[in-house]
Amino acid sequence: MNTTPSSIIFLLTGVPGLEVFHIWISIPFCCLYVTALSGNSLILFAIVTQPSLHEPMYYFLSMLSTTDLGLSISTLVTVLGILWFNAREIGFNACLSQMFFIKLFTVMESSVLLAMAFDRFVAISNPLRYATILTDSRIAQIGVAIVIRGTLMLTPMVALLKRLSFCHSHILHHSYCFHPDVMKVSCTDTRINNAVGLNAMISTVGVDSILILLSYVLIIKTVLSIASPEEKKKAFSTCISHIGAVAIFYIPLISLSFVHRFEKQAPAYVHTMIANTYLLIPPVMNPIIYSVKTKQIRRAVIKILRSQNT
Repeated sequence: MNTTPSSIIFLLTGVPGLEVFHIWISIPFCCLYVTALSGNSLILFAIVTQPSLHEPMYYFLSMLSTTDLGLSISTLVTVLGILWFNAREIGFNACLSQMFFIKLFTVMESSVLLAMAFDRFVAISNPLRYATILTDSRIAQIGVAIVIRGTLMLTPMVALLKRLSFCHSHILHHSYCFHPDVMKVSCTDTRINNAVGLNAMISTVGVDSILILLSYVLIIKTVLSIASPEEKKKAFSTCISHIGAVAIFYIPLISLSFVHRFEKQAPAYVHTMIANTYLLIPPVMNPIIYSVKTKQIRRAVIKILRSQNT
């Protein structure tokens, strides 16, 4: 018998085959969530409170930390709920909400990384006009555009799920609501959903990755035209943190897609662990990368930590 979406209760999955070890598996996950939340909160606090960080580069970094906080919070409740309390049930509307915010913050992170690539290109290729091009109002407009873009692209993808009927098993294969998972348990034709979802991701994350790559081609071309080796080294050093952030966002994303499509014989827990860590790696690593590689951020963070201890 078909089931209407409003009455659906989905069952999320923990780590298949390792259920007896959930409480132990929760320890590293809990540490990762604490690191992500505290690290990004500290970066945000440093940027807000330290006047020396009120510059375009750090405003974009604050956007990155905000999206990382949102991405962590979006999955925290269901992941730790399953590992701690075996709380697997989630209603249809709650599932759609979680799915929307996970996708939204993923798309926003991609967009922010693109904006940061543009910031580095302007800073290196046209340093004298940097402050006049990236004004506070223009940065605010970019931030608003990032949110609007993600919302407009993803709302149809999630809204179309409401038209589906569900008559198969209601067991999802992740610790959070994943768009392909929900479509798999539907007994309605999902070709439109697949097309809209694929179009949304290609139009956002796919386009962003190409534009980021193009930005770095132009950055490298500009840097190679600089005569002084010291100036070349200085220019490249300003991009190291951003390159790291791009790598830890796109490599897990590509790895997850590869595993889902080509490693179907891998144990189920491999898929689950990769899917969970893919959403946690950027929020955990970004604050570490920027604190280690960016001297101004490192100084501001140390200053805040010292003031808390006195």
